[in-house]
Amino acid sequence: MTSSPYAHPRVAVPRVAVPAWAWALALLALFALYLLAQDNGAVLAQAGGVAHELFHDARHALGVPCH
Repeated sequence: MTSSPYAHPRVAVPRVAVPAWAWALALLALFALYLLAQDNGAVLAQAGGVAHELFHDARHALGVPCH
């Protein structure tokens, strides 16, 4: 039996165990991002105009409706 010149060798990819605190931190970061994406000036407008405009423009870039 001949092998194809286009056959790819199988490479073993090691599995990495992700600690529970890393999953919790990722979920917390996603939740914070959700809150900032849904903020229409209630929190960020008080923090400063630059932060509000930064997240406002980022919402538009991500396609999140904010008006």
